[in-house]
Amino acid sequence: MTRATATTRSHERGFWAVAFTFLALMAYSAVPTPLYAIYMARDGFGSLTVTVIFAVYAFGVMASLWLAGHLSDVLGRRRLLVAALVLTLLSSLFFLFWREVPGLMIGRFVNGLGIGAATATATAWIAELHTGARPEADARRAQRVALIANIGGLAVGPLAAGALAQWVDHPLTIPYLVSIATLVAGLVFVLLAPETRPAAVPRPAYRPQSVTIPAADRARFAAAALASLVAFAVYGLFNAMAPTFLAGTLHHTSHALAGAAAFVAFGSGVGAQLAAERLSVDRILRTGIGAMLAGLAILVLAVWLPTPSLALFLIGGAVAGGAGGLLFKGALTTVASIAPPETRAEALAGLFLCAYVGISVPVIGLGLMNEALSPRSALAIFAGVLAAGVLAATPVLLGGRKDAEQGANKVPVPV
Repeated sequence: MTRATATTRSHERGFWAVAFTFLALMAYSAVPTPLYAIYMARDGFGSLTVTVIFAVYAFGVMASLWLAGHLSDVLGRRRLLVAALVLTLLSSLFFLFWREVPGLMIGRFVNGLGIGAATATATAWIAELHTGARPEADARRAQRVALIANIGGLAVGPLAAGALAQWVDHPLTIPYLVSIATLVAGLVFVLLAPETRPAAVPRPAYRPQSVTIPAADRARFAAAALASLVAFAVYGLFNAMAPTFLAGTLHHTSHALAGAAAFVAFGSGVGAQLAAERLSVDRILRTGIGAMLAGLAILVLAVWLPTPSLALFLIGGAVAGGAGGLLFKGALTTVASIAPPETRAEALAGLFLCAYVGISVPVIGLGLMNEALSPRSALAIFAGVLAAGVLAATPVLLGGRKDAEQGANKVPVPV
C-alpha cells in the first residue's frame, strides 16, 4: 500500500467517524423533547417552563457560535470537537443527577455550548476529510452527509428517546445512558481521525465571530436571515411544544408519539433538502415558501377542527418541516453567493445565529401565549406571525437570483 493510498483510506475512515460523531451530538441535543411531559407531570410545571428550558439551550448555542464557533480554524478541528464532546458529556451529568428545573436549565445551556462549538467545526471537518479521501470529487457528498448528520440527528434523537421512554423502565435515565455511550464512541473516533486543520502558529489574537456583508447585499442577507428564522421556529415548535399540543389539545400522551412527531418534522427537512439537490435556488425557495404557508395552515386547522386531528397535525408537521429544510437551504446558498470569499464563513455563521434566534425567541412567545390564551389560539397567532415573516422575505429573496444560481454550483455550502 502506497503512502497516498493509506492517507486516502485514513481520510475516508475519518470522514465517517466525524459524521457519526456529529449525528450523535445532534441526536443527544434532542433527547429531552419527548421527556418534557414526564418532567412536567412529576414536578407540576407548565408549558412556559418547558419553552424556557428549551430556549436556554438555544441561547447556549448562540453564545457558543458567536464566541467559539470559528475557533477550529485557529485551534484545529479535533481540539474543538473534543471540547464540544466533553461539554456535552458534562451536560449529561445534570440530566442524570439534578433533574429539577435549575439542573435541567444548566444542563441544557452547557449542551448548547457544546453544540455551538461542534456545528461549524464538524461541518468543515467533514468537507475537508471528503476532499482528502476523494480529491477529484465535488463537494456534494460531504454536504449530503453533513446534512443527514445535522438535521437527521435532530430527528433520530427524539424518536429513540420517545421509544425508550415509552417501553423501557427508568425513562429519565436510559435515554441519556444510551446517548452517553454513542458520545463516548464518537470521542474515540474523533481522537483517531486525521487532523485537517493544524493549530495556527503563531496564534492570532482572539476575537468573537463577526458578520461582514457588502452594503448592496444586506437586504438579501436580512431576507435570508428572516427565512432561516421562520424555518427554525417551526423546528423549535416541534422540539419544545409539540408534546404539549399532543398531550393537551390532541389528547395523545404517548412518549413514543411525541418523539415521532419531532422525527416527522426534522426528517421531512432532511428529505426535502436531499430531494432538492439538483433544483435551482429559485425553485427551492418558491417551493419552500409555498409549502411553509400550506404547512402552517394545516397545523392550525388540525387543532381548530371540532375534533382536533392527530393525522392532520402530523401532516402539517411534515409539510412545514420539509418547507423549513428548503427555506434554510435556499437561504444558505443565497448568503454563500453574496458574501466575499474571505468573509463567507463569518456570514454563514451569522445566518446560523439568526436561525437559532428563530428556534428560541418565537417559541418563548408561543409558551407565553399558551399560558394566557387557549393552546389553539396561541398556535394560530404563532403560525400567523411566521407566515407574515415568510411573506415579508419573499420579494427580496426571489429578486436578483442570478448571482445565487451561479454561487450554488461553486460554493461548498455547509448545512
